[in-house]
Amino acid sequence: VQLQASGGGLVQAGGSLRLSCAASGRIASVYYIGWFRQAPGKEREFVAAISRSGVSTYYADSVKGRFTISRDNANNTMYLQMNSLKPGDTAVYYCAASTGLDYRPSVYNHWGQGTLVTVSS
Repeated sequence: VQLQASGGGLVQAGGSLRLSCAASGRIASVYYIGWFRQAPGKEREFVAAISRSGVSTYYADSVKGRFTISRDNANNTMYLQMNSLKPGDTAVYYCAASTGLDYRPSVYNHWGQGTLVTVSS
């Protein structure tokens, strides 16, 4: 499975962005999808995850109520809708796939290349 994240950019605080993650193969019945982010000088951290069917979603407390993760299994594409963005959300965002649900980056064995999100104050 190969993943490619896109949709990052520069946005003012309070604005919105939607990130996309396109998968090269069929992932619907196999993989959980997670979004992670890494700010300069910081460790990669969990942002959100979604179950294989898309029914169950999980969020870090820092983004709960502002971000929404979703997936379109028919088109092998996953999304992260980010609203009410804050300067603290500035980071490189990665999508990743895992056969099990986990918040730890080490468990995910397929990663996209990352897309930069910059939120200005």
